[in-house]
Amino acid sequence: MSTIDAPERVAQPIPGPAPHLLVIQAPYYEAVVTGMRRGAEAVFETAGCTVDVVDVAGAYELPAALRMAISQPTKGPKPVRYDGFLLLGCVIKGETDHYDFICNAVCQGVMNVSTERGAAIGFGLLTVENLGQAEARSAADRHNKGGEAAHALLGQVALRRRWGLS
Repeated sequence: MSTIDAPERVAQPIPGPAPHLLVIQAPYYEAVVTGMRRGAEAVFETAGCTVDVVDVAGAYELPAALRMAISQPTKGPKPVRYDGFLLLGCVIKGETDHYDFICNAVCQGVMNVSTERGAAIGFGLLTVENLGQAEARSAADRHNKGGEAAHALLGQVALRRRWGLS
């Protein structure tokens, strides 16, 4: 781990009703993604959020699942409306170019959905050289990237509400 120490962050209150969030996770590296989700859940609990969780097969499926979640009908027998979306996954570099293709595709896909739809999104995709790096970034401490992505998401939810977009 780097010698740079991550700042202590505190979840800021969000005006209005408690945010309803969706976590879309790719648990290919289950222990890592579970650790990141727990870090995010601690932030969400402090902010009083309600959270649903869905799994996708791998990181590559995250952008499509995000688009589907955003496109859900808000009317009908069981309408679901989310104030924001947290994406969690991990890609570990291997011996082939597969890592580069997957990382680039996922990042670009999420950015496309984000800019097209203006959704509040927290992006917690680890792109690391080895499992040790992933474990360090999903540990139950302030370096947890799931927790960092959760803070970013809550900031986006608050911004959308401030601008009357929710």
